Amino acid sequence: MKLKLTIRQKILYYILGSAFIIFSIVFYFISSSSRRLAYDQSIALTDNYARQYALNIESWINQDFAVTRTLAAAFMEYRQMPFDQWQKLIYPMYNRVIQTTPQIDAYWDSWELSNLDPKWTLPYGRYFYIVYKQDGVYKTKAEMRSLTGDPPTYGSMKSAAKEIIVEPYVSELQRGQMMTTLSSPLLENGKFIGLVGADLVLTRFQNLVNNIKPYPNSYAFLLSYKGVFIAHPDSTVFKKNIVDVLPDFNAKHNILNQIQKGKSFKFIHQNDKGEKIYYTFEPIKIGNTQTPWSIGIAVPVTDILAKANKSYNTSLLIALIGLIIIIFIVYLVSNRITLPIKKITQILNEFAKGKIINNIDIKIASGDEISQMVEAVNASLAGISTKTSFAREIGSGNLKVDLPLLSNDDQLGKSLIEMRDNLRKAREEEEKRKIEEEKKRWTNEGMAKFGEILRQNNNNLTLLSQELIKNLVWYLNAAVGGIFVLNENKETGDKTFDMVAMFAYDRNRLMKRSYHFAEGLIGACAAERDAIILKEVPQDYIEITSGLGGINPNYIIVVPLIFDEEVMGVIEIASLQELKEHEVQFLKDIAKSIASTLHTVKVNTLTAELLMKSKEQAEMMAAQEEEMRQNMEELQATQEEAARKTLELEGLVNALNAAAFVMEYDTKGYVININDSYLNFLGANRNDIIGLHHSDKLLLSESEKASYDKLWNDILRGNIRRHKTRIKVQGQEHQLFETYTPIYDHSGQLLKILKIAMDITNI
Repeated sequence: MKLKLTIRQKILYYILGSAFIIFSIVFYFISSSSRRLAYDQSIALTDNYARQYALNIESWINQDFAVTRTLAAAFMEYRQMPFDQWQKLIYPMYNRVIQTTPQIDAYWDSWELSNLDPKWTLPYGRYFYIVYKQDGVYKTKAEMRSLTGDPPTYGSMKSAAKEIIVEPYVSELQRGQMMTTLSSPLLENGKFIGLVGADLVLTRFQNLVNNIKPYPNSYAFLLSYKGVFIAHPDSTVFKKNIVDVLPDFNAKHNILNQIQKGKSFKFIHQNDKGEKIYYTFEPIKIGNTQTPWSIGIAVPVTDILAKANKSYNTSLLIALIGLIIIIFIVYLVSNRITLPIKKITQILNEFAKGKIINNIDIKIASGDEISQMVEAVNASLAGISTKTSFAREIGSGNLKVDLPLLSNDDQLGKSLIEMRDNLRKAREEEEKRKIEEEKKRWTNEGMAKFGEILRQNNNNLTLLSQELIKNLVWYLNAAVGGIFVLNENKETGDKTFDMVAMFAYDRNRLMKRSYHFAEGLIGACAAERDAIILKEVPQDYIEITSGLGGINPNYIIVVPLIFDEEVMGVIEIASLQELKEHEVQFLKDIAKSIASTLHTVKVNTLTAELLMKSKEQAEMMAAQEEEMRQNMEELQATQEEAARKTLELEGLVNALNAAAFVMEYDTKGYVININDSYLNFLGANRNDIIGLHHSDKLLLSESEKASYDKLWNDILRGNIRRHKTRIKVQGQEHQLFETYTPIYDHSGQLLKILKIAMDITNI
């Protein structure tokens, strides 16, 4: 089939076709080479970045390690001095060193007691001294530690007996900053005698790593030996372990294992979004430790290819410019040849098809009817082009565009203007409706969100309050907030509003956390039972701080929490911008739900306390009943035992009365009782004997009398005495063997004296 080509088409076909083929071949070879070279240079640049910053971090930490190493060497130089003199000489060195190393939070040393005290024989126990910074003030502390055993961290340092860098940890003293500890051992003849350490704040590494951006979308991160993110721009990953937050990523590329081997490695990883990321890792060898860290840089492959693409685009642009120049030249030549013939035909054909060509101004200086027709076509096309642009602008949403009318009879133009005005009015009404719907949606979502929080945490006042204030500050885009709950002292009857939860308050600010009714904004809000709004906040009221500095809030709102006409608490919110009307109303509405839940929490807490007290009283009564039962059983057993002993005692008394002479004396030595056996032996009546003195009817020589008086005095002093006595009974002399025993009452007073006698005359 033979193609029908015009003269201009033939010119364009042959000339431009040849030029396009030549340009394409040249462009392919040049762009491919430059693109590959640019890619390789970008990869090398990224690797050099990682290597350079790894050396920087390694240098920083090794400088700090050099300090601990130098201190350890200095300490050992004066090791032979008495320890108290050594302390006075060496410890002032700490104060000078810590002032010249602001990145160090504390210097400390630890000495084994077995090395300081020859009498200490235990394998643990140490003397600890530290110089540290707290709130910008240098402080010292000395104490004895590990007296009952070494803690795990110190124990591992002790057993290793070499330089160690501890895995990063979060310091509460330094308000959540990440820190690590560098330690150098103190060795004497190869024996471990102590440690010198430094607690290093890692904030500067975070700042350094955050500034590493070889490419716009690249980022860097710093990993410890065990995989903890010491620095990372993503706050959700920072301070966590790569094994926990990126387990699949770590396992796929064996990252932690290669870090621990101290290797340099790199790879390309495709994430869940299908993006390819280039990762390069460089080891950071710290001192003489065997626990290297690693710095990694992640760069999207698209960023790496950006330079190559730029080179490619530049080459393509140059080729296109050259091609365009050729086309332009050819086009001019072809136009000069063919335009006089094609102009009118082309315009009419395009217009017949309904096509609108902008900015067409054809001029043919022929001076005939064709020239007039061209002028009319130009005017019509210009008007249609203007209306088309106007309609296109309206279609794209630009309702502020204006349309000049061709004349007062331009009906199409007037219709288009009327359409624009109607669309503008509809848009304004739609925008108002969307704003109102957005406010309602925001309010409904907030009510649902906080309703769920109130349902989930309605059994713990502290947790409930913390969740509420945190989410309120976030939801209202505020800066700080606090919840104060009514506290009633049952003993004193005093009522105060105590802060139970706060969010984003400056920890450095000394805040009052308890208010009485009508005291301060909190007490005034509770007393007035209505919200208080401050749009002009005093400069010293509160300061909102961040890592870049501090600023005062511009807006304070305090809302009471009222349930059943009782003020349950107060919510205070501070913001940098003024809350909108619907946000204020939302805060007031949610305060009612919070007050209801607080009331429920208090009732539940009181019920739980009463239930616990009731249970404790029941258990106490049960214990008392059990104790009473046991006492009754013991009392019954005691009574039975007493009865048994009474029977035994009566038996013994009867046996004694039958076998011996028994007589009782008062403390002055007069008879107060005598048994029947003794009366039969004396041949006397009881009345004759009662009242006699103990020495009556005794046959005593002068020496025996003195001895007998001494005997009786010993008995009165509480001593048991045995004695042989001669006595005349019915004209016969008898010899008795007598035993005198003092008897005491329950208070230890001498009550009486018991004498047991036996006749030994015939023995």
